[in-house]
Amino acid sequence: MITVASVAEVLAALETVRDPELDEPITALGFVTSCTVCASGQARVQLRLPTYFCAPNFAYLMVADAYDAAISVPGVTSAEVILEDHFASDAINGGVAAQAGFVRSFKGEAVAELGELRAAFLRKAVMAGTDQVCRPLVAAGAIPAVLRAMTLGEVPPSPELERLRRRRADLGLPSDDHAALLIDPETGAPVREEAIPLHLRRARVTRAGIEANTSICSGMLQFRYQGVPGDRPPGQHSRYQETHQ
Repeated sequence: MITVASVAEVLAALETVRDPELDEPITALGFVTSCTVCASGQARVQLRLPTYFCAPNFAYLMVADAYDAAISVPGVTSAEVILEDHFASDAINGGVAAQAGFVRSFKGEAVAELGELRAAFLRKAVMAGTDQVCRPLVAAGAIPAVLRAMTLGEVPPSPELERLRRRRADLGLPSDDHAALLIDPETGAPVREEAIPLHLRRARVTRAGIEANTSICSGMLQFRYQGVPGDRPPGQHSRYQETHQ
């Protein structure tokens, strides 16, 4: 007997897909508006974004990642991810469905794939995570010399620490217990003691920028769709169901 995936399993996979700029799951941001799985295992996911003109490279990453997440769920036989209400939705949806890549999807407009863009945002996520982890240590009295000597294994366990480890691992940076707490996200090299104050300021500013953008995008999404019947505020799923054929 063939086991068909459930909507809950597909949604759980979509929780691993993040807005590259905001570093938050598309499910929590309210970008997933519909998820269905039919009796034959075909999954269909619909996405929407805060504005009609959201950057197409960011949008392409999310749609492609959502496709990869959905198709990886055991019991899903095929997947379709549809971006709605976006100026480049036809190119993005068609390109992802054809597994064409960003350059071929935007032939004559795009000149490079999106690996470096993804890495750049991961580096920002590492900096923001560094602020989340280090700010309590500094508040408790840790001076630059102490912070420079600390390893990840010496930091008190927390969700913020685990998130920082994951982002570093995604970049191929040291993330085990023996890895230095403060590293350059470009090279992975430990931060020099005299550079630590500037490094921490950069981390604080990066985190503030991400959080501000998240708040703005959440407000824009809610404003854009607040009058759509049946829809709910960002972060709440309105049309998730299993269908049968």
